[in-house]
Amino acid sequence: MQPVDILVIALYLAASAWLGLKLSGRQSDLRGYFLGNRDLPWWAVCLSVVATETSALTVISVPTIAYLGTTTFIQVAVGYLIGRVVVAFVLLPRYYRGEMTTAYAYLGERFGRGMQGTASVAFLFTRLLADGVRLFAAAIPMKVVLDGFGLELSFFAIIAILGLVTVAYTLVGGIRAVVWVDVLQMCLYVVGGIIALVVIVQHVGGGFLAEAAAAGKTQVIDLSSNPISEPYALVTAVLGGALLSTASHGVDQIIVQRLLTCRSLADARRAVIGSAVVVFLQFALFLVVGLGLWSYYEGRSPEELGLQTGDQIFPTFIVEALPAGLSGLLLAGIMASAMSTLSSSLSALSSSTVSDLVAQLTTRPLADAAGLRLGRLITLGWGLVFIGAAALFTGTDNPVVELGLSVAGLTYGGLLGAFFLGLWVRRARQLDAIIGFAVAVATMSYLFLVEPELVGFTWYTAIGVVITLSLGFLLSRRHREDSPLADQRGTLPDAPAGAAPGDTVGGTDQGRR
Repeated sequence: MQPVDILVIALYLAASAWLGLKLSGRQSDLRGYFLGNRDLPWWAVCLSVVATETSALTVISVPTIAYLGTTTFIQVAVGYLIGRVVVAFVLLPRYYRGEMTTAYAYLGERFGRGMQGTASVAFLFTRLLADGVRLFAAAIPMKVVLDGFGLELSFFAIIAILGLVTVAYTLVGGIRAVVWVDVLQMCLYVVGGIIALVVIVQHVGGGFLAEAAAAGKTQVIDLSSNPISEPYALVTAVLGGALLSTASHGVDQIIVQRLLTCRSLADARRAVIGSAVVVFLQFALFLVVGLGLWSYYEGRSPEELGLQTGDQIFPTFIVEALPAGLSGLLLAGIMASAMSTLSSSLSALSSSTVSDLVAQLTTRPLADAAGLRLGRLITLGWGLVFIGAAALFTGTDNPVVELGLSVAGLTYGGLLGAFFLGLWVRRARQLDAIIGFAVAVATMSYLFLVEPELVGFTWYTAIGVVITLSLGFLLSRRHREDSPLADQRGTLPDAPAGAAPGDTVGGTDQGRR
């Protein structure tokens, strides 16, 4: 690494904060701060969705999966497409009809405030852990670089720098700043991946794919592995990916908030389905990068390369093999992916906190100025908490992308199952939903912490859905009548006359309240 690389990284950090503030415009109320006044183009929202879910995990860890194994991870992206089609045609129409704005608001109206608060708190906690992993992942290559310069900063110091820069533009600009900076950040890390692949080809030649194929590393479909314990067996990857995507893009505020910034239902559908196509191409790009690295390093293990984990392979290549300036550009791209996810999480967590928790505890609606101040204060608070959470992670034996997806899966199944319980089981009451959700989360936590080898992480969402829905259904049989909060279709009544999707803010239906 040369001083010019450090200069490129420093300029990127400064430019990200400046662009976020420049592109955000003036915010005057919570609707503008959390929903961007529902006036963002679908293609920008699409790229923002991809940038949000990609994070540094994809950039540094997906190449590791191909390097250490095969390319069967791409099967998960096929499931992602199926799940997003379900979101586009089953869930999004309800959001845009005004029946519900987030899963948490729906659960509150369908079951009661207790269920809404339970789901919201679970989301906040799990999102904090999952994106703490992502922020830690971005610190890995930065530490490699700084150690090479003799600047042995701790992971905490690096995380704090990334976190504070991200908080700066998110705090002031809200969701509009987040979306537009996401677009720029996604372009940066994709260009970085392409540059890395070009440099690899220059070193090893274009025959590295044939070499990888001869070694059995280009396998795409896995029909032989155990579908229960192996996360990339065909059925497991596709079905698990579909359910994971349905949950993450249909009931997770971090994505739903973005889709609600689109100008219409049609635009939101284009954004969510288009994001699946872009993610597939991204996965393919970084898996091919991993195969190229395998050829470049002649298949040596991380230990043989003097590395602690496989996730250090790509960052090490960036530092050691790329020309001056390009190394800084790629590392800036890795930081871009991490910052895009962190900014999205900050906006989603603050909107859910204000709408699903604070608004439920107050008797008066927040005035525009007071609500905006509160939203920014909570954004700052979550930013500081994120920095602390990311510092808890100091290493992992598995690629961090798998760790991040596993943590997210702890509550995704319970949330999606509670959502389906409210739609399909008319007798279900609040206690039924809370018990089903709690048992699902407890079961997934046990599998994750105590028996991680028993079930592949791609099954987590499916198991959570089955537990919540089945247990909630059985408990609902105690009641003789349908829930008084649901109509005969198992859904909420249509929105009052004159209500519009624009009347909602971050999961709260202000018109009804």
